[in-house]
Amino acid sequence: MNKLELARFLRHRREARRPAEVGLRVSGRRRTPGLRREEVAWLAGVSTNYYERLEQARAPRPSTQVLAALGTALRLTEAEGEHLARLAGQAPPVRDEPVPDGVLRLLDRLGPVPAYVVDERYDIVAWNSLAAGLIADFAAVPPEERNVLRMSMRGDRCSSGNDEFARQAAADLRLAAGRHPDDPRITALTREYAEFSADFATSWTEHDVQTRPTLRKRIEHPDLGGLDLEAQVLHAPNSAHRLIFLTAEPGTPAYEALLSLNRAQGVQR
Repeated sequence: MNKLELARFLRHRREARRPAEVGLRVSGRRRTPGLRREEVAWLAGVSTNYYERLEQARAPRPSTQVLAALGTALRLTEAEGEHLARLAGQAPPVRDEPVPDGVLRLLDRLGPVPAYVVDERYDIVAWNSLAAGLIADFAAVPPEERNVLRMSMRGDRCSSGNDEFARQAAADLRLAAGRHPDDPRITALTREYAEFSADFATSWTEHDVQTRPTLRKRIEHPDLGGLDLEAQVLHAPNSAHRLIFLTAEPGTPAYEALLSLNRAQGVQR
């Protein structure tokens, strides 16, 4: 159980939730942003003292029933509820595992669609040839540097360069830190990227763990120019890996550029 992170997460979710969102009627001005502690306790059916101790990182491990009640009281999403359970030590740890064979086969059958696979730490662990041609020769990058965020900090073409990406990265790494609280690699990566991106640093402090299935991405290619793409994120079943597809609207310059790159690679092969 990670008492300190549990306390911070509960406080941030409480402060982000408005009384009207949970069916409470209030009158007059309120000093407390969001809900009051006693309101959350009442909604969850626990004592105010116990809830206060949770936010002070002084309470014993909450039961699954209490966690479910808190999730309902705070209107947590499925992802937020799972994160809460992990922080409370009520969910099994997620272990590192190889990329599923089915995902690897899919990478090779995507045609003119660049795609790569990342793990929970944003390490790039698999890719197809079109992604290598569009972004970087991943095989030539040392494994410890083959990371989306670190490549972004170096100015490589992996960079998205927008606040939307920073928010998603903060949410993903917050979830990863909940699953692997003692992983020094996540701690180091989070610290480095927070110094690089103010948007990431702000999002990290908000304890947001919501996932976004589609992100905008702009890639500056030396031959193809600037490409405005959509990064579609697919979570591999029964795995912590995510498959990232880079797509473009048919008929757009970016779409035609991807077709051109795919044809060029076909000629080279």
